[in-house]
Amino acid sequence: MTQQLYVGIDKDHNGGLTHLGRIVRDAWVFGILPETETCAGWDSARMQNLYEKVYAAWEPYAHLPSRLPDDLRERHAKLYGEAMTSARSQGWDAELGEDE
Repeated sequence: MTQQLYVGIDKDHNGGLTHLGRIVRDAWVFGILPETETCAGWDSARMQNLYEKVYAAWEPYAHLPSRLPDDLRERHAKLYGEAMTSARSQGWDAELGEDE
């Protein structure tokens, strides 16, 4: 059995707007990771650890961007806005298909 490693947010599908990419991006929002860290080569245990830190960081805000303090809400909007613009330029469509 081979261990799966994360490709990194910069090489992830849909401009990094995947489950793992969102964990990385949220870690950037909360300052858990520097924006230069793509998490390329991280194994599932390391990604799970990061997920738990990000989850805990979201808890005081009920996991809602609208409840973030101004500085974090602005950072979130900037990072996700850039990601969506990039993903759209690569053909990403936010609309769910019938099988999703």
